Amino acid sequence: MGHGHQHGVAAPASARHRGRLLITLALLSALALVEIVVGLSTGSLALLSDAGHVAVDVFALAMTLAAISAASRPSRSSHRTFGLYRIEVVATLANAALLAGVAIWVLLEAVARLRHPVAVAAVPLTVTAVGALAVNAAAYALLHRGATEALSLRGASTEVLADGIAALGALAAGVVIWLTGWRYADPLVAIGVAILIVPRAVGLGRAALRVLLEAAPPNVDVAEVATALGELPGVLEVHDLHVWTLTSGMEAATAHLTVSEDAQTGAVLSGARAVLSGRGVEHATLQLEPVDSPGCCHDARW
Repeated sequence: MGHGHQHGVAAPASARHRGRLLITLALLSALALVEIVVGLSTGSLALLSDAGHVAVDVFALAMTLAAISAASRPSRSSHRTFGLYRIEVVATLANAALLAGVAIWVLLEAVARLRHPVAVAAVPLTVTAVGALAVNAAAYALLHRGATEALSLRGASTEVLADGIAALGALAAGVVIWLTGWRYADPLVAIGVAILIVPRAVGLGRAALRVLLEAAPPNVDVAEVATALGELPGVLEVHDLHVWTLTSGMEAATAHLTVSEDAQTGAVLSGARAVLSGRGVEHATLQLEPVDSPGCCHDARW
């Protein structure tokens, strides 16, 4: 019987972009504070809804940075065999829930304002919306580079992009109110922001749950992997194959390979690692079982 271990990165993919996350966190924190102050002083629900949206993004970025810090430290608890890598995914799920809560609040408040329109100071609203667009553009540029590598950065970059769209809506509301005095523009834009938030919250929640439920990564065809492993010279059967995501950029796999009597175990392990690595799985534990030792494998009953 042989065992092979393949080890990859030792930190979440988002850890490579810590500096960008810190700068983005500072920019969005300042923006949220300004939008809350101006939104309350002008009576703009569109601006307050965007401020709530940005504040949730700030909270999500702060959780991501905390998760990176925790995951980067070696675990001192023997029972945490994978360390604290999953904290980043839990933070993403919490962010999705908060986004959904913000959307519900904005919708309820907007409906109330459609019934009873509120006067909004158009000039401060317009100026603040222009500033929000500039901040969101800078934040998106900082995060977009790492969006393909880390779940948290992908979520953050899409949220910042949506923030920019919301800021554009607030700008449109400010211009309309400024030029026409039409009060309904503000709650209508707020409703648009809420509708924009909902699918993003659902998408982030589904992505996080997929990781937490240890489903195979979307880009890995488990049946195709099993076929490729089974075609390796000396491999007679592949079973007990599991592929999952530990956290962003960290895919893992385990498999039992039944091999022939004359199989070269070193070559089999090397070939199996190459098969998995070619599909983005850099951490693998492989068990080789000689064909003439049927009792060596004890499959779990679940």
